[in-house]
Amino acid sequence: MNPTPEVRAEFHCHSVYSPDSLVRVEDLLAACQQKQIDKLAITDHNRLEGALRAHALDPQRVIIGEEIQTTEGEILGYFMREEIPAGLEPLEVIERLKDQGAFISVAHPFDTNRDVTHWKSGTLEAMFPFLDAFETFNARCLRQAYNDQAQIFAQEHGLAGMAGSDAHSTFELGRATMLLTDFNNAMELRAALHNAQWNVRLSAAPVHLFSVWAKIIKKVRKSTF
Repeated sequence: MNPTPEVRAEFHCHSVYSPDSLVRVEDLLAACQQKQIDKLAITDHNRLEGALRAHALDPQRVIIGEEIQTTEGEILGYFMREEIPAGLEPLEVIERLKDQGAFISVAHPFDTNRDVTHWKSGTLEAMFPFLDAFETFNARCLRQAYNDQAQIFAQEHGLAGMAGSDAHSTFELGRATMLLTDFNNAMELRAALHNAQWNVRLSAAPVHLFSVWAKIIKKVRKSTF
């Protein structure tokens, strides 16, 4: 019996359908081939359109995901079918994700340098029984201490850890990937995470300028991506 093949997976990236990225989905897919990334979760901010378009182009590689802004922090959904809007309470987002059989994680949970709202005291504790994983390494964190704090929380609560580049450019893609048993749905991903290997490194702080530049360009163009 042949062993199940392993895949290199990137679990957090953005396309032009996010307000802070200019990367076309076609360019993301081309970069995956160049960088030998077998599975790519496109997790645009509060939109599925980019992930759906990429999935239509490369269904074996692309995982349909979304980074959802709640009334507090951001939740990551994978293997989604329906878009979830921004601004809902965290537990409502989780309920909607569970209704569609999605895999649920939390993005950069302890990074206080992000230009988003942050988790209130006690919210993560209330959420963790319903989570599948916790993003314990995000390459865009300016301080490794934020990732370390997430790792400690995950270990204390028995949550699987995940890594992601949070790439907003093709340059960043692949900075934080995981090598794990091949998977094609949420259930298989849950099982595969138990023996995953990590290949991670922080991105340099200037990569955040890609996002700043994207916002400026889109404002000038009055883009509606």
